[in-house]
Amino acid sequence: MFYVSEIQTTAPVVYKTPLQKSVYETLEWLQIPFERVDTDEAVTMEDCASINRKLQMDMVKTLFLCNRQQTSFYLFVTKGDKAFRSGAFSKALEIARVSFAPAESLLEMLGTKVGAATVFSALLDRQNHVQLVFDREVADAAWYGCSDGTTTGYMKIQTADIMKKFLPFVNHAAIVIEV
Repeated sequence: MFYVSEIQTTAPVVYKTPLQKSVYETLEWLQIPFERVDTDEAVTMEDCASINRKLQMDMVKTLFLCNRQQTSFYLFVTKGDKAFRSGAFSKALEIARVSFAPAESLLEMLGTKVGAATVFSALLDRQNHVQLVFDREVADAAWYGCSDGTTTGYMKIQTADIMKKFLPFVNHAAIVIEV
């Protein structure tokens, strides 16, 4: 059975990555409340379903994408149950078709491994090399559920706090698209 802890409203006692530490320090600084759970390593949509039930919301799916030349990078945040269609994404942004960026680039640029991609990686993208792109359905939702930069920590935050407090703080503007 997939382990999901009880809901907590404070940061972990021990941090697993520098990004995770930065996430919780930033949320405290910005006075953004959150609920979080610790879990077994989440790797499937079924694992996320257990997290969703506990936090009473839906986890987003965060994809790290790039163009063929690996010169343009995108962090696409969409609904967890929505299939990704490269053509629709590219058409909405009026760009050449994209594909999944290499795992090494995700770790190097955004400080996470595959499965832990998160909007909070913008904390590490100080040069704005990665364009944040949100699916309209996610941007309009009341709650935002995501990784804390690990594959064993997940949180629930008001979407408005992500869009109106966090993104301005990290000097990133999000493009909102309908796909």
